[in-house]
Amino acid sequence: MEVIVRASADAVADYVHDRIVEQLRGVPSSVLGLPTGGTPVPVYARLVESYRTGVISFKQATTFNLDEYIGLGSEHPASYAAYMRHHLFDHVDCPARRRHIPDGLASDVDAEAAAYDRAIANAGGMGLLLLGLGENAHIGFNEPGSDFASRTRPVDLAASTMAANARYFTDGTRPPTRALSMGIGTILEARSIIVMATGPRKAEAVRRMVREAPTNEVPGSALQLSRDVTVVLDHAASSKLERHLRPPCQQQQAPQ
Repeated sequence: MEVIVRASADAVADYVHDRIVEQLRGVPSSVLGLPTGGTPVPVYARLVESYRTGVISFKQATTFNLDEYIGLGSEHPASYAAYMRHHLFDHVDCPARRRHIPDGLASDVDAEAAAYDRAIANAGGMGLLLLGLGENAHIGFNEPGSDFASRTRPVDLAASTMAANARYFTDGTRPPTRALSMGIGTILEARSIIVMATGPRKAEAVRRMVREAPTNEVPGSALQLSRDVTVVLDHAASSKLERHLRPPCQQQQAPQ
């Protein structure tokens, strides 16, 4: 696990954007795992600009999103399908048939989850997966207590997760209590993983993810078991690590 610290959230977004550009230029048919939430928004904005200026194309790429709320259809404004269209897919050339997001309205959520894992496998597995990190150290919607071998499945959301996501439900409705999420086992099969976290509210989750021994009470700590993980932080998110990092806090190997 490599930890890279940048001066600001914008600098974190620049780094992650550059990694994805490098991936797509090197392997145009890459299979990408993509997150939602506030942290990756500036990354998607930069990718859209790079597409518009001819730096990259998504035409041969395949994407798999981490999760979707159970009970929300793709046209619901708070669905992750709508989020992805707004921030990325409506602005780049990734074909609809190559874009995958769990179906929140599936009549059989267990069958939908199993089919999603099969689709990832049939695509050859994820070459590069981008993750955010929750304040309780969740990855995807894998809340504390998630089995490290878990596959894509329906999950119950923690109260803290629903509270953090309430701002996306502008009509005053409460967020759904369940979601379909890639499991930790599914996540760990990605050949390369980037985790991005910014802001002081993520600092404790970052510390636990990087410094504590892997435990399912800290879902992000499972990433210590991956062969290729880069954690990209701004100074605020790294504040509980920085005493261990060499100036100018650019990078260091975290303990396995």
